[in-house]
Amino acid sequence: DVAETQVLGRPWFLVSHPDDIEWVLVKNAKKMKRDAYIDILERTLGKGLLTSDGELWKRQRKLMSQAFTPKRIATYADAMSAVSDRGCHWHDGLTIDLHAEMSRVTMEVVAAVLFGTGIGPEEVRTVSEAMETINSFYANSPEAILKVPEWVPTPNNRALNAAVKRIDGVLFDIIGKRRRSKETHDDLLGTLLAAVDDDGSAMTDRQLRDEAITLFLAGHETTALTLGYTLMLVAKYPDVERRLMAELDAVLGGRLPTAEDSKNLPYTRQVLEEAMRLYPPAWTTGREVAEEIEVRGFTLPAGAQVLTSQWIVHRDPRFFADPEAFDPDRFEKSVAKARPKYAYFPFGGGPRVCIGN
Repeated sequence: DVAETQVLGRPWFLVSHPDDIEWVLVKNAKKMKRDAYIDILERTLGKGLLTSDGELWKRQRKLMSQAFTPKRIATYADAMSAVSDRGCHWHDGLTIDLHAEMSRVTMEVVAAVLFGTGIGPEEVRTVSEAMETINSFYANSPEAILKVPEWVPTPNNRALNAAVKRIDGVLFDIIGKRRRSKETHDDLLGTLLAAVDDDGSAMTDRQLRDEAITLFLAGHETTALTLGYTLMLVAKYPDVERRLMAELDAVLGGRLPTAEDSKNLPYTRQVLEEAMRLYPPAWTTGREVAEEIEVRGFTLPAGAQVLTSQWIVHRDPRFFADPEAFDPDRFEKSVAKARPKYAYFPFGGGPRVCIGN
């Protein structure tokens, strides 16, 4: 349940029991800070919600939460339904790249929710292509793993820097237009522009840019992965598909869903939760120990890296019988309640739990 290794001369601990994960992420949250690789993400995301720490993070979380109230989410849901309906032109006999399709649709959804009518198809394409470069850099490049400085002119570094520059051009242009406009906009950017702290201060253009690009990166790719894996699993389990379609038909009757419908779709939720158990969009969550703590008798010194892996814990037979099987009934409320809380944590946990939850 606790494993130690050395990476580049620094101790790393993999913590894999739900009680210990709660101990690290929740009960000792104040003794933790972002992991050692967060500065690589900062090259793209700046000081957004995912990468900031301390007082800046607290302030940004408070401002961002104004855009994630139930009332605001209800308006985003309408955009999600409309864009998804327009975006999926599939028919029998068509062969598609499921992940590419989900990436395209979720990119259009994030753009619509974030910017409303303030972003056009050409700008969405620019952002989408740049995000592909960025995703590829973080997934595949040695520069990210070895933390090669961005000024070193490797092909991967140059491609990443150019991609960030293209996205910045789009984002700062939209933010600038909104600042100059007297109109109010009922989208996420409009809410963030209007959000103020207790002292009346609002986000700067740079902070707005950092949060917008964080939502593009963290909100679009994770959702695309979740949807792609869910559809793949449903296709392999006909009984699940039949139950899912029966619930959707009974509740929606062929119309587009609204936020209000979600509470009447319990099996649909269970299907998504089980898909995120088997294929969590974030396969691990990292922290750096700021103050020494103990876990199961092991001392984790300041500066140590701590990993909690959704992939490992979600497939532990102690908490999930026949863990490789796709069984949405695991997430029926009474069954799910019987498990330790952190046997399942696709959105992380503690104060820094993903705002997209």
